[in-house]
Amino acid sequence: MSISETYNLSDEDVARLIGMAWADDVPFEAIEAQYGVPEDDVVTLMRRRLKRSSWKLWRQRVSGRPTKHATRSRLSESTSRRPPGGRPITLSDELLDASSDDPSDDPWSDWPDDRTL
Repeated sequence: MSISETYNLSDEDVARLIGMAWADDVPFEAIEAQYGVPEDDVVTLMRRRLKRSSWKLWRQRVSGRPTKHATRSRLSESTSRRPPGGRPITLSDELLDASSDDPSDDPWSDWPDDRTL
């Protein structure tokens, strides 16, 4: 019995599952949660459905990759755009205190009013 029959997957479901498995940022746990197919069966399905060269490229790419396993990756690591060791961007107290209601402090005071254009 094939994997698509075992898990009652339509051709469209199989195509989506393969797309999710191919994507580097979708963990196997998300595939299992959505389709009920565990990692071992996803790997078997990919082996059967992909060309040999595509299978080798995919397997080499995802083997040991932390982003393919939710338990090995942390959200803060996957979404951070800062370089390693970079400091987070924070507003200084000077900038926060600089907001005043005095119109003479307005940096845009010399900018033409929209109504005059």
